Amino acid sequence: MLKIDSHQHFWQFDPIRDNWITEEMEVIRHDFLPPDLKPLLDANGIHGCVAVQADQSEQETNFLLDLAKEYDFIRGVVGWVDLCSPNIEERLEYFSQFPKLKGFRHILQLESVEFMLKPEFKRGISALKEYQFTYDILIYPPHLASTPELIRENCDQAFIIDHLAKPYIKKGIFNNWEAEMKHIASFENVYCKLSGMITEADLKNWKKEDIFPYMDKVFEFFGADRLMFGTDWPVCKLAGEYDEVCGLVEEYLSKLSTREQELVWGKNAETFYKL
Repeated sequence: MLKIDSHQHFWQFDPIRDNWITEEMEVIRHDFLPPDLKPLLDANGIHGCVAVQADQSEQETNFLLDLAKEYDFIRGVVGWVDLCSPNIEERLEYFSQFPKLKGFRHILQLESVEFMLKPEFKRGISALKEYQFTYDILIYPPHLASTPELIRENCDQAFIIDHLAKPYIKKGIFNNWEAEMKHIASFENVYCKLSGMITEADLKNWKKEDIFPYMDKVFEFFGADRLMFGTDWPVCKLAGEYDEVCGLVEEYLSKLSTREQELVWGKNAETFYKL
């Protein structure tokens, strides 16, 4: 069965650039590079990965592309480009020369809820489909109310929600998250990643019973055809190791049909990102 980790990161730690990694996050205040990940992939039967941006710079995009060129198991890259730039078409034309560059992401969770509806941002999103680039939506639950408008205006654009939109798993809150995720799932061009879950739960004492109810909801809304596995390594190390994330998803998927498991473990990532 093809298994793809659709969401992980690499970085050479810089305390100034990476100031979001605070001193309390000591476990990830280090370099994390392909030779660190490869043994974890092998030990868990994962065949490849998609490297996702963690810094908002074109330097980061080029850094990931250089790694992907050197290491075959990096099947694709989700980079960063200034989607609000007046010369966005020129930048996308430039990046279209790299076959492993599959899409882009902006760290919307750090922006106001209105940011994604700014005309210049929406213009940048609308330019992606000409080059068949995907877009990863990284948000918190308060941003969900603004998201349908962005999607509705780009019905041919491939979108994916990262980390289930970071529901409040630690507090066990569903509220608006549930209704708004159901609404977003009604747009057939939107997928969702089963990633970043343990870090939204109690970092020290999370258990599957806390997380599975949220997985139940996204399976109900998106179905196995539009969900994919991701670890969010090395960020996941704040709450657990790589094999723990794999084990959590494996236990949940074990109740599904072989076809559904194949889709979530790897085929959907292969299809969505054109790996």
